[in-house]
Amino acid sequence: MDTTDRKLRAILSDVLGLRPGQADDFTAETGLFGELPELDSMAVAGLLTEMEDRLDIVIDEDEIDGELFETYGSLLKFARSKRDKA
Repeated sequence: MDTTDRKLRAILSDVLGLRPGQADDFTAETGLFGELPELDSMAVAGLLTEMEDRLDIVIDEDEIDGELFETYGSLLKFARSKRDKA
């Protein structure tokens, strides 16, 4: 587990109020939007803000689509690519 992975799990836990350790069990295939009741459209804005702050990245509106939040793996891949560019 790299730094981006650890930070993203912590962000999801904090923003969504997940039970302790729940995000630790996420795999690349773990469904997010539509699978986690805590992740609704209102939570997405807070999640994106925290990702920008804690990962020191900038997320443009045109980068956000439904596929981004489909699985933990898709969100992690996005976060890693943004940090690599920063």
